[in-house]
Amino acid sequence: MPPKKQKHKKRKNKPKKNWEEPEEIKRAPHSIVIFRGNVGKYIETLMKDFRRVMEPNTASSLKATEKNSIKDFVSIAGPLHVTHLVMFSRSELSPFLRICRLPHGPTLTFKILEYSLSKDIVSIQKRQNTYDKQYLTHPLVVLNNFAGEELKLKLMTSMFQNMFPSINVAKVKLNTIRRCVLLHYYPEDGSVEFRHYSIKAVPVGVSKAVKKLVSSKVPNLGKLSDISEFIEKSGQYSESEAEDDPASNVTLPQNLAGRGSKAGAKSAVRMIELGPRIRMELIKIEEGIVDGEVLYHQFIQKTEEEKKIIRQRRETRRKNDEKVRKIQEAQRKKKEEVKEQHREKSMEGMKRKQDKEALGKFAENEEEAAEDDDAEYYRSEVGQEPEKDLFTARARSTKSSLSGPAAKRAKIEKKKMLERNSKGNGRKTGSRGKANDSGDSRQKNFKSGRTPKSGGKLGFKGASKIQRKR
Repeated sequence: MPPKKQKHKKRKNKPKKNWEEPEEIKRAPHSIVIFRGNVGKYIETLMKDFRRVMEPNTASSLKATEKNSIKDFVSIAGPLHVTHLVMFSRSELSPFLRICRLPHGPTLTFKILEYSLSKDIVSIQKRQNTYDKQYLTHPLVVLNNFAGEELKLKLMTSMFQNMFPSINVAKVKLNTIRRCVLLHYYPEDGSVEFRHYSIKAVPVGVSKAVKKLVSSKVPNLGKLSDISEFIEKSGQYSESEAEDDPASNVTLPQNLAGRGSKAGAKSAVRMIELGPRIRMELIKIEEGIVDGEVLYHQFIQKTEEEKKIIRQRRETRRKNDEKVRKIQEAQRKKKEEVKEQHREKSMEGMKRKQDKEALGKFAENEEEAAEDDDAEYYRSEVGQEPEKDLFTARARSTKSSLSGPAAKRAKIEKKKMLERNSKGNGRKTGSRGKANDSGDSRQKNFKSGRTPKSGGKLGFKGASKIQRKR
């Protein structure tokens, strides 16, 4: 016998539990990185590399279209806990980078002087150190040479620091610090250098051969008779790398992921560049999101009177916008009220129609009951079955079921039909008179002013007989 087919049980979907993010993640800064306009494939790749830097607290798979405006991103910033909006754009002069603090600003505009993509940085390295796990935690931000009392330095320092989560030195775990973002300010030309590195700890105080055994895979020892030959003859390997700098040697307070990185051991901190690399220059600082009062501009300087005129224009425009908004709101409310009135009227009409149908059904039931009573009375009194249509509603009802405009149209049609019939009868009688009467008798009849008694039924033949008697 063939084996019986097993019936597959339907898997019931379990109700999803309401999962909420921890409070620590909600408080952490989140960012959205997009590009605006036609920027080309290289700036688009640079935007994706910058998203990679901002992970994990960014929308890495976000797809923005040309129809999406800045207001759309500002509107979703609150529910998604987004604090920064980074926009790449391109003009005829050069590409630009805008960093906005949501939801109220300010906005910093940078001109990108030079940039290198991540793939270009990684391709020139002899030993690449890239893996996905290092992007599961946020990077450590390091600011260099940003000290100063200028407004632009204070705003840049505050903006760059608040783009990344803060670190509690007493509670931080070293395994969560795997990347570093370095920002260096050049006071000579006012440019800012942006670099992105991977952090690695390497054991120190051992020879190169032992270091290779500890920190990497076991090399090929097939040509050696003993492992001591590999350790003693370390000269066969390249010694071009410089010795560890004593300033970079640290004592690890915690265990790190990696060979030889144990708590209490001395290790050297190595930084391997991941990219991208950006050299940019601050151009403008604005209040609000992109459109606001200019607090700083590198090339354009305004006098106090010009600033006052610009403020007045902006205030006038704001009032006009507010006025238009109020008018639109009033129109919207009015439309909603009219719509609600129409809905109520339609509901009342539907209710009247339902009541009328219910009354019609009730009247039909009453008529049927009356017909049954009349038929039963006829049988009991006469002793015979009544005729088929004797007690129907049509037989009893002499009035027309039509009412309203339909009844008026029926009356008009009936009147027209009667007029056509009367004209037709007159024509028939005239033809008979022509066939039977002579011209003299008809003239005498019309001169005397006499008419037939029966209208058009008697005809002129009867009229000629009456004339003969006279």
